[in-house]
Amino acid sequence: MSRKSFNCLNLRKAMKPTGDVLAALRCLMRNLPNSLGQINAYIIPSDDSHQSEYLAKRDERRAFISGFDGSAGTAVVTEKEALLWTDGRYYQQASKQLDKNWTLMKDGQPGTLGIDAWLAKVLQPGSKVGVDANLISTRAWNPLHCTLKSSGCELLPIVPNLIDLVWKDQPAAPENSIIPLGTEFTGSPIVKKLELIRGKMEEKRASILVVSALDEIAWFLNLRGSDIDYNPVFFSYLIITTDDLYFFIDEKKLCPLIDNHFKSNQVQPKIYPYNEIHNNLKSLAESAVDRVWISLGSSYALTALIPEGKRLHEITPISLMKAVKNEVESNGMKQCHIRDGLALCQYFAWLEKCIKEGQPINEITGADHLEKLRSQQDKYMGLSFTTISASGPNGSVIHYHPLPETNRSINDKELYLCDSGAQYLDGTTDVTRTLHFGTPSKEEIFAFTHVLKGQIALGTAIFPRKVKGQFLDTIARKALWDAGLDYGHGTGHGIGHFLNVHEGPMGIGIRLMPDDPGLEENMFLSNEPGYYKDGEFGIRIEDIVKVTATNIGDNFGGRGALTFETITMCPIQTKLIDVDQLTERERYHLNSYHKMVSETLSPLLEAIGDHTTLKWLEQETKAI
Repeated sequence: MSRKSFNCLNLRKAMKPTGDVLAALRCLMRNLPNSLGQINAYIIPSDDSHQSEYLAKRDERRAFISGFDGSAGTAVVTEKEALLWTDGRYYQQASKQLDKNWTLMKDGQPGTLGIDAWLAKVLQPGSKVGVDANLISTRAWNPLHCTLKSSGCELLPIVPNLIDLVWKDQPAAPENSIIPLGTEFTGSPIVKKLELIRGKMEEKRASILVVSALDEIAWFLNLRGSDIDYNPVFFSYLIITTDDLYFFIDEKKLCPLIDNHFKSNQVQPKIYPYNEIHNNLKSLAESAVDRVWISLGSSYALTALIPEGKRLHEITPISLMKAVKNEVESNGMKQCHIRDGLALCQYFAWLEKCIKEGQPINEITGADHLEKLRSQQDKYMGLSFTTISASGPNGSVIHYHPLPETNRSINDKELYLCDSGAQYLDGTTDVTRTLHFGTPSKEEIFAFTHVLKGQIALGTAIFPRKVKGQFLDTIARKALWDAGLDYGHGTGHGIGHFLNVHEGPMGIGIRLMPDDPGLEENMFLSNEPGYYKDGEFGIRIEDIVKVTATNIGDNFGGRGALTFETITMCPIQTKLIDVDQLTERERYHLNSYHKMVSETLSPLLEAIGDHTTLKWLEQETKAI
């Protein structure tokens, strides 16, 4: 079957018919519940009430109404039109999943209007636009409200959520229990974190801090959950005052271990039902003497409960503390990447052997085997995201994940891209390697070499302390740009410690990250440039790097100099490299990295008697 016909087959199978649910939604828009009249447009964000990137099944409202299930995108429905905005990571996926009722709006492309500008352009003055205010951040609400107001339209918070009313088989809210995490993994008891946070609150003259981000709550309380697949978080809210700690959670999630955990951490939160956050916040905010600290990233529904004159809109101190790993967390991140690298090497060695022997392996069976190998590692808790196991043209879909209807063989004729990661009690991993098990084409070698040059350039960069990640993005792209190539995603994201695989507030990319505090020691990020040829292949090389101190000249006038230390432990396939295109410095860096990987993993493979993987590792780490 040709690649073209294969992709057409995917398109037919992946589409979900949306005509009936759109008709039901539009009926509600014309006659809102509780006699609230009508709206002319309804916005369906990707977010849940905590503005999470990844969602519980119950919260996948945008996916339900549109059929597009990528992690980023916003749907807008009017009486006559339905549109889906998403970024470059998902153009291919969205074009395959949206049926004829929808128009794909390629966010970030020249000529594509933003949601606010599009609504202001097409709606008549006096029109009303609705959105569930729990699902939109204050940062997103404010400019949307201003743009619509300036065009004579009105933005309204709509209760209840209209998608919930038309979603007849909507999954129930998760009720998974939570587990305590000891200081041997966290490095700090809750009481110490609380003391630092209250000190920051005093500096800002804030008597209340509202915490709605799930990873911030989990990190602060030294707890982990499983309410969202691959993300060890749990649905809850937190309010910290100068005297008390309010914890809003479904008590079914709490076991006797949690009470003992709080006692050993020298805190005793006041526990309230999850749904009582709004009433309690409103009461506390109205009686507060000082300011109420709430991030612009929190929902507008929460922000609206706080008197406008009392609002302090800044990134929470927890977000910044969580991003800078302490010594225990930092060491855990390094150790889990060693164990993770061992499993990855075992997988790629096994895969190469199977292909050489003619054993049929496909994207799904490959991903399953990799998961099995990871599960055998110490402190393993699960995957950190769905494995992107992508052969040939599927690799060109940036956030592809294999399904039965898209599953391809992994073979010696096409590139294979594997982006995967795991959760361990002592850290989180995320790594991408691209391999060819036969003879790669000149075009593939050319593209891979330029991706590698960019990855090495960023991984060896030296830069001033507190520089924002956005200013480093071009370093990774320059080699590709010099060849007229590029990629449609960010270059690096923060990563949690046994938490979310994508963690803010810092990152490396073209887009501005408004809360980026600037890079500093002991932050961990990904370094992952790539290149994707639509319908043919994809290339990405991804390591996790630790920000470390270094010295150069006068260290930027005393500001301090930083660089990156790569902690990912897995070889980069040298058969895909045009060595003549590398500089002496680039060859030295790659050879040094491979020497470190070999010296780290070889004794571990010897100890378990895995001579097959050891032989593979020796071959893959030979100096070039």
